[in-house]
Amino acid sequence: MITVVVLSGRLDAVLPAAALPALRTAEAVYAGEGVPLEAWSALGVDGPAPAVVPDGSVVITTDASGYPDADVITTPEPLGAALLDAAAVMHRLRSPGGCPWDAEQTHDSLRQYLLEETYELLEAIEDGDRAAMREELGDVLLQVLFHARVAAEDAEDPFDIDAVASELVAKLVGRHPHVFEGGDPAVHDATSQQHRWEELKQVEKKRESSVDGVALGQPAVALAAKLVQRTKRAGFPVDLLPEGDDTGTTLFAVTALSKLAGEDPETELRQVCRRFAANVREAEAKARAEGLDSLAAEDWRRFSPS
Repeated sequence: MITVVVLSGRLDAVLPAAALPALRTAEAVYAGEGVPLEAWSALGVDGPAPAVVPDGSVVITTDASGYPDADVITTPEPLGAALLDAAAVMHRLRSPGGCPWDAEQTHDSLRQYLLEETYELLEAIEDGDRAAMREELGDVLLQVLFHARVAAEDAEDPFDIDAVASELVAKLVGRHPHVFEGGDPAVHDATSQQHRWEELKQVEKKRESSVDGVALGQPAVALAAKLVQRTKRAGFPVDLLPEGDDTGTTLFAVTALSKLAGEDPETELRQVCRRFAANVREAEAKARAEGLDSLAAEDWRRFSPS
């Protein structure tokens, strides 16, 4: 079976996300009808599509009619159009004649919702709930649109969603020279790219310390892990990490060991918390089934999962 990726024919056409797995594992990638080789050289195109395309290959083309038995993936057109609709709806809600509640919100009043929606998205990801992920990603996007719309009304320093998007584009392009500028000898795999990202960020933001820019308001385990990650990249010796018998230092040490071992201590701890909560609910359900409304210590031991 071959895979045919059909571009829309637009000059700014992009590859659909659904095609990426096939491209990453393809035996060969060919340029078909309407696709100039040089335009897609970054994908490692092997050449023009031969008369007989071998199984396991991908053909990028604007016309799939010559491949009747192929698995066809079509580029959506245009990508991101619904984002314009979302921005327009947010503008309407915030404008005169829109929603009174939306009109009253400020950056400060919206902070709680940004945190809530972010945690709900995190939970959906942990649960592997695709429908919930789609909904919660939309709710997080709403917060971005909302804050940008509020910012557009600022009398002293206004900016809008286009300014936010433009700054993001500039950042992504600037921190991926290996993709957008013809190559970067410092990048040869995902790990080296992560290091390169931090190096470029340090230069871009003119930071003087390896821990500049770490958000100190994030949850403590995530904060400790981030500090350890940053200082490790800067060559900070492990033996200089905080030592002591107090609770805070002990927690920092456990977090540091986890991060240095390549783990994500925030995720690890959240998974333990979720299992613990599930076990508590299970024990309480078993107790209720036997007519118990409150549990003594021996009841908890009897009903808790082993």
